[in-house]
Amino acid sequence: MSNNLIFYDTETTGLVRDFAQILQCGSIQTNRKLELQGEQNLGCAPLPWVIPHPKGMLTNKKTHLFHSNVSHYELIRDLNRQWREWTIDEPAIFISFNGIFFDEERIRREFYWNLFESYLTNTNGNSRLDILLMMHNVAAFFPNLLNIPLHDGGPGISLKQEHIAAANGIEIADAHDAIGDCKLMIALMSMIDAKKPELINFFLNISSKAGVQAAVQEPGFLGLGEVFKRNVFTYPVVPCGSKAPNDLLFFDLSFEPEEIFDLDTQEIYSLVQKPSKSGPFKKYGINKTIPICPSNMIEDKTVFDRDFSVLEERAKQVRENLDFQTLVNQAMADKIDNWNNEYEHIEQMIYSGGFPSKKDKDLMADFHRFDSANERIKICRNITDSRHRLFAERLICQFYPQDAPEDMMDRYEALISQRLNEDGPWGSLNKIMLELDDLLEQDNPESDQTILEETKEFLIQRFQS
Repeated sequence: MSNNLIFYDTETTGLVRDFAQILQCGSIQTNRKLELQGEQNLGCAPLPWVIPHPKGMLTNKKTHLFHSNVSHYELIRDLNRQWREWTIDEPAIFISFNGIFFDEERIRREFYWNLFESYLTNTNGNSRLDILLMMHNVAAFFPNLLNIPLHDGGPGISLKQEHIAAANGIEIADAHDAIGDCKLMIALMSMIDAKKPELINFFLNISSKAGVQAAVQEPGFLGLGEVFKRNVFTYPVVPCGSKAPNDLLFFDLSFEPEEIFDLDTQEIYSLVQKPSKSGPFKKYGINKTIPICPSNMIEDKTVFDRDFSVLEERAKQVRENLDFQTLVNQAMADKIDNWNNEYEHIEQMIYSGGFPSKKDKDLMADFHRFDSANERIKICRNITDSRHRLFAERLICQFYPQDAPEDMMDRYEALISQRLNEDGPWGSLNKIMLELDDLLEQDNPESDQTILEETKEFLIQRFQS
């Protein structure tokens, strides 16, 4: 387990995954004792072709960054540099709240847009932990560690970070500020750590693939906790299949194993390939946080509808039935993923175009070393991957508009015109302006009204420029 923890959070222009951008990124480095080792707080202006969404701005309140003299490239460059510096001596566990589904995807994409290695947080020994998914397990099996707030009086719960913080007396004045949210994460981790450090250690250990693989092979069974539509679900599970490199299948021990063993092959294939909440199989990505804990950590022995001794015996049956394991593995391997890799815009192609060649990686590293229009133009022309070459063109046109070749500027200006004047997967400026006007007509607090007015002024200027 690493003694190097990096908590991070982002504030963005909106929620459109491939086309929104980071406006602020805060990072705090601690050791395992959660003692401060370093801090970085970065902000930048919106890219020339990005349309900030008014609801996003109401959430993060970062309208002052509309006028920042820091570019998006500079933010990403400095973030990349700091994270590499923090991980040069010891790999880190990168910790976020709902980061696996949002912040992590933003970071990966924006490293990609700016010609940096996209997978810094889970390569070279680094790994990732999502506190939100960890909180699913806490709510399911350790509700006394924290006050878990109800949503609108119940019966459902709320796992919003600011709600949990407020329910536990943690100062939330800086909620939806990236550094403020990092401090909230550390405070929540500290509260759990003070009462049950072995649980924090377990989650830190399963932040990597190797850690997950080791944990699920331990004898006995696991407690899987999920919060779905604000309701808590508890499952006693045992691993029963994997599909290299990233899928892991659990068997729900609420089901009698012998009854599932006796199903014919086609029935088992169907259950494996289309797992449901009511079925005997639960599928998780082994490279993401899985809300599991060892059964021997669970103090409430009545949390499941079966006695622990029965569940342990069932777990043994599943682990020892090698024919069943083989059948499940085969069913997973035979599944056909109908993933559409045909995309029109390079922002969408992070996972569909393959990794850059070594030659292109070297050229992109050189691109960051030189602050010269001529050198960067020559480097750009030699990049063979069209995605990275076009991203390099965008950077050249942003920083050297007077020196950029005519063909590059033509493509750059066409990009800005398209994103601001045409509807597409990035949204629609006209629709956003209509939504903004509707919001302005509502009875808003003065602070919200100011944010909406500043956003409208910025968008009008952007549209007219």
